[in-house]
Amino acid sequence: MPWVTGTTRLFATIANPVDHVRAPMVFNPLFVERGLDHVMVPITAPPETFKTVIEGLRGIPNFGGMAVTIPHKMEMAKLCTTLGPTAQLTGAVNAVRFDPDGTIHGDNFDGAGFVEGLRRNGHDPAGKTVLMVGAGGAARAIGLALCDAGVGRLLIRNRTPDKAIAIARELERLSGHRQAVSAPDHDGSDVDMIVNTTSLGLHDGEDLPLAFDGVGLDTLIAEIIMVPERTAWLAEAEARGLQTHYGRHMLDYQVELIGSFIGAL
Repeated sequence: MPWVTGTTRLFATIANPVDHVRAPMVFNPLFVERGLDHVMVPITAPPETFKTVIEGLRGIPNFGGMAVTIPHKMEMAKLCTTLGPTAQLTGAVNAVRFDPDGTIHGDNFDGAGFVEGLRRNGHDPAGKTVLMVGAGGAARAIGLALCDAGVGRLLIRNRTPDKAIAIARELERLSGHRQAVSAPDHDGSDVDMIVNTTSLGLHDGEDLPLAFDGVGLDTLIAEIIMVPERTAWLAEAEARGLQTHYGRHMLDYQVELIGSFIGAL
């Protein structure tokens, strides 16, 4: 791998914690492969200092942009100068570009990457009933993409039902989709796919996003967490003989979109 030099352009992935992110492992080999004098580094940014970190990055002339993940997607959207179409609909970003004039531009490619990953692995969501666990920034993007892809029903389970209701209302108000409803007590029965959009699974010993006691054997269990690649939830699903879809696919199928948007590829 070439040395980082005084001409190297900086990119980042930002999270809290940051040890689970996979973007540097994907982008840095691509920079080498394509002969680009770029490097992507991980940045830990606690919520209480997040705005300070962003202002610091804004002042670095050779900083080009970054991938954004849990828990900063919605807060980062508030700090952007402009937002792309999906970010406007979801109120969350997962990629931001820092222009030389100090402006910050954000958009969200999580949903597009997730749905494309499903399709490329033989799981077209069109017409299916999907249970989505979680109602944060990633859930908004994935929910919109699933509705755009033609799911029959989108059931949203969240420990705060009001957030799930808000997503369903926004999907109808902003894009005319009526498939989404809040389902706070749904046990995962009688659905074609269950998607975990929460951060549960990042650390050993955490509760599972959803127990599998009521889940049918033909249900696809989909994850968006990338590190660890095989979360405890996926391991439990596989032990029960359920089909699984790994979180890495969501990033794999949006790398070019993010890289082009932030000026890295």
